[in-house]
Formats: sequence, C-alpha cells, structure tokens
Amino acid sequence: MGKRSSARRNGRPAAKLYLTLIKAQGALSWLLTAMRSKDFIVGKRPKLAALIKHPKVAFADYERRLQSMQSTMQSIQQAYLGTKERAVVILEGWDTAGKGGIVRRLGWALDPRSFKVYPIAAPQHHEQGRHYLQRFWEKLPGPGQIVVFDRSWYGRVLVERVEKLAHKAEWKRAYTEINQFERMMVDDGIRLVKCFLHITPAEQIRRFKDRIVNPLKRWKLSYEDFRNRARWADYETAIEDMLEKTSVKNAPWYLVPTNDKLYGRLATFTIMVEVLGKGLHLKPRPLDPKVAEMAKELFDLG
Repeated sequence: MGKRSSARRNGRPAAKLYLTLIKAQGALSWLLTAMRSKDFIVGKRPKLAALIKHPKVAFADYERRLQSMQSTMQSIQQAYLGTKERAVVILEGWDTAGKGGIVRRLGWALDPRSFKVYPIAAPQHHEQGRHYLQRFWEKLPGPGQIVVFDRSWYGRVLVERVEKLAHKAEWKRAYTEINQFERMMVDDGIRLVKCFLHITPAEQIRRFKDRIVNPLKRWKLSYEDFRNRARWADYETAIEDMLEKTSVKNAPWYLVPTNDKLYGRLATFTIMVEVLGKGLHLKPRPLDPKVAEMAKELFDLG
C-alpha cells in the first residue's frame, strides 16, 4: 500500500516504475520475451541474409518462462485426451539451429503415451518407390495425440532439391502437393504448427566448433553437416522459396531467430502454446462422478 502510494505521489504509475527498474538493472529480456506467435508469421518472401535481429534472453527469465509454458503444454495435452483434438508440429531449420533442444524440452513435459516424435532421415529402401508423402501419412496423429516431426516432408523442396535427389519438375510440383496435403490435415481437424529455426552462418560455425570440442556433442556432428554448409547459398534460396510458396493462411510458417538458443526455445513454445491451445478449456477436468462415488466408498469420505 505504501509503495503504491509513493509511486503515485511521484507522478509515476507503479507499472511504469517497474519497467524503469527493469531497464536500470539491464534486464531487458523481460521486454524481449513479451512475444506473440503472430510476430513470427511469414507473410511474404523473407530475405534470410537480412535477418540481423537476434534477441537474447537472460537465463533466469528463460527458466521461469519455459517452466510456465511446459506446464501449459501439459494442460493442452490433457485437454486433448478423450477428444478428437490432435496436433502436428513441424520443426525445420539449419543444422545446429536448435530443433533437438526444443524436442527434448517438450519430451520432459509431456506424457509419452500420447506424444510422439519422428526424426526424419532419408527414406528407407522400401519407401523409395512410393510417393514421398506416403511415409508421412502413416505417422499422422490419432485422436488425442501430439506428433512432432524433426524435419519433415519439406525435405522434398530442400535437401532433395539442392542435392538433386529429385528432378526439377518433381520438387517444383511438390509446393502444390504439400499445400494440398496440409490443407487436408487442417480441414480434418489437425492443428498444425510449422516452425523454421534460423541462425546466421557465423553462429553455425561457432556451434560446429563447440560440437567438435565437446566429447558429449560430437555424435551430433556428421560429414553431411559440412557438405550442407558448403552449399549455404543454395539452401538459403531453397528455404526462401519454401517459405514464400507454402506459408498460407491455413498453414503459415513461423520464422524463428535462434542465434540465442534460449530465445528460440521460448519463441517456439509461445507459438505452440498459442496455436495448439487456442479455444481450449485448460482447467483440470472435474472428477468423473462414478470415480468420485467409488472413492467415497473406498476411502470412507464424507
């Protein structure tokens, strides 16, 4: 009461005084992380080389906000159970951009019985003679499930295009095929989130070096990573084409700057929470009357 009165006597509302104190302490991360999913939507062709703003987040702020959003994701998952609600999350991005870190933090929060992760690699021999989307149809979620694709069907217009594993006519046709595929998913009730994690070339080099030096991270680094690095310009063009041609109203892309891993994780969780939880009642469900009656008898409850 006294502090509030003091703030008003000085002619400064309490909220403004609070923000002033934050700035004075240098804790601008509070402001940077006041983010919304729509801030990351791709509305037109992006120029990746021009993305120079990479906000940073203080670790203490990151931990607090991440824990809160993990709890919200738990509530979203529980709201899906026993309903027709289901979701697909697509994580694409440069090598070392942070896809695995996001997957791990989702896995720490969600019940694995209705949460699945598919790390997508090259198609197996028996899949190579089929339409490239068939192996993904088989992995779409059932009622109540949340599925994450760590890389996805967009390989058709990225690695298969750049490495010439698909003919030009095939990967150019894929933009329409993918839009139709995702339109069918959304029309069928699947909530779809598509995030592309972007880092700068200099940051990727720094992370490559870290993986070489750190014995616990060496398994993440492969010869293919260096081959892809050598074709950065080709991949950059392919990514920009992909974002331009497949970010549509019913299935937009979210372009997330992740030079700062903490900021990237918070941004991606923000997007997932807003899209996957939109319109849901997230309060715990009331106890089933039959369960309540049995518990009353078993525990002699009044």
